[in-house]
Amino acid sequence: MARAALPGRLSWQLGTVIEVVEETSRASSIVLELHDWPGHRAGQHVDVRLTAEDGYQAQRSYSIASAPEDDYLVLTVERLEDGEVSQYLVGELRGGDQLELRGPIGGYFVWERSLGGPLLLLAAGSGIVPFRSILRHWDAVGRGVMVRLLYSSRSLDEAIYGDELGRLANGDGADVRFALTREWPQDWRGHRGRIDRELLSEVSWPTAEQPLTYICGPTGFVETAAGLLVEGGADPSRIRTERFGPTGT
Repeated sequence: MARAALPGRLSWQLGTVIEVVEETSRASSIVLELHDWPGHRAGQHVDVRLTAEDGYQAQRSYSIASAPEDDYLVLTVERLEDGEVSQYLVGELRGGDQLELRGPIGGYFVWERSLGGPLLLLAAGSGIVPFRSILRHWDAVGRGVMVRLLYSSRSLDEAIYGDELGRLANGDGADVRFALTREWPQDWRGHRGRIDRELLSEVSWPTAEQPLTYICGPTGFVETAAGLLVEGGADPSRIRTERFGPTGT
């Protein structure tokens, strides 16, 4: 039996761009103010719709980067070479502009304190975006569970939120690890290359603990990571995935 949508949740509304923050050479965060925003859960996404002067419309989905506790809604978008929507959002959008969106959407790829942990977060490329929301929420509610993040990026320069992830890892914070697939500093001591069975065995907890695992990134990355975890004894019911695109990082 299908459930009716909550009133107003899927209605299109206009948000005002407060600022556009450059995260990397290819990714920017869009800070939005929405007067009728109903609030969201960490890990949800929105639909964004652009309308040209001739009436042509293009629509894409983007993960929410801000925590439920944050003052503004934040979307982080990575520019794709053939992306008609991402090219505009990253290259043309400016403070004071308006953006049409609807949401929040999704209830599967979310985390809140009642779900417990430990948490294992695996991200590649812009798949880090919903984890910024989850990590900020985890920090805001008191860091009650252990969190480990493995972030696969082409290079440190292309790692989105690098500085913020470092701050969250300070002290008794999250365990943040990077895997660099294409470029790395000469003194790099972290993982070099794509994820593999050995790397996942290093970041995973003992099978008996069965962490709640979230995996987000390109399809190839998600399928590889989930498959290797299950082969290693992880409980499939404790793994949640969100993917995009046809290939891996």
